[in-house]
Amino acid sequence: MPRVIGLMSGSSLDGLDIACVDFSSIGDYPSEKWTFKIVHAETMPYSSDWVKKLSTATELDARSYLLLHTSYGHYLGQCVKDFITKYNLEINTIDLVASHGHTVFHEPWNSMTGQIGDGAAISAETGLLVVNDLRAMDVAYGGQGAPIVPIGEKYLFDNYRLLLNIGGIANITDQKHQVAFDICPANRILNKLVQQYLNKEYDENGEYSSQGKINEKLLNKLNELDYYKKFYPKSLSNSFGLDIIYPLLESNQSNVHDVLRTYVEHIIQQICDSIQMIIDKEKQDNSSYVNCKMLITGGGAHNKYLFQGLKTKLQEKFHIDVIDSMSDVIDFKEALIMAFIGLLRIQKKTNVLASVTGAKCDTIGGAVWSN
Repeated sequence: MPRVIGLMSGSSLDGLDIACVDFSSIGDYPSEKWTFKIVHAETMPYSSDWVKKLSTATELDARSYLLLHTSYGHYLGQCVKDFITKYNLEINTIDLVASHGHTVFHEPWNSMTGQIGDGAAISAETGLLVVNDLRAMDVAYGGQGAPIVPIGEKYLFDNYRLLLNIGGIANITDQKHQVAFDICPANRILNKLVQQYLNKEYDENGEYSSQGKINEKLLNKLNELDYYKKFYPKSLSNSFGLDIIYPLLESNQSNVHDVLRTYVEHIIQQICDSIQMIIDKEKQDNSSYVNCKMLITGGGAHNKYLFQGLKTKLQEKFHIDVIDSMSDVIDFKEALIMAFIGLLRIQKKTNVLASVTGAKCDTIGGAVWSN
């Protein structure tokens, strides 16, 4: 029974997600059946210093960027060591560490994606086998390098047709049609608004957004952005939210509660529009989603105002059943799947699906480090 530690750092910058997972399988590849158990999981919040370093990494010169890449790798390794100590894990029971790293640059149209967090440094700190740089091979084969989680959804969450993650960026998977793509910036924008104007880390339960009113003019500007008109496969970089969307929100004269409420509505509308896009492109009709199950994960699933508004719209428009899940899956699904992707890499099995990224072929992605 392989035991893997998965690491995920998302664009919301709330912290490093760490999950220790036991995997088991029966049957022969590629039709084997997988099960998992999250043994321990935790989000280690970033210090203000790390938030600043990661959020400004795009501004660095080449040497400084590489120094950050190395130092962040050592930081990740130390976090793994602290996690192992805290939960009294026996290091010889851990088969590998799989690290997503933190995305700084993502330009698949230029055949480039960049996640910092040096795998060699993680391995040196922990003494463990490490897999990282999970997206690069797919991008080299012409793919978007995102989303990469559908391989884990296929094997670990096959009882759901639709899977929606509302993290720093919202993304969706439709397993029936084997498509997945980034929808829109989500928590990264909501958190930044609350941090800048209300001096809070995030909008707990949607308390502030629920006090606002929708600014229709601003909502229309957001919904008219070119990205939303593009068909999948497609993916987003952090710069779309920070350089395009956030200035639109800042230049608006509405109070922050109205801006938050408007952006929550934008997220809900774009999620619904994305499902409609799948229906249109796959030549389906709305009835194809009646009573289908959707799993919603990520920090946005804890925003009760956003969650309830979305749940209502999905039921009204498509008759989709949103399924409540356990908190460890809500919060650590991506760290769990990074662990699974790393395990597949070591087993030399496909771990990124061309059907969702648009690459020339399925790939086995990830750099392997051991001392």
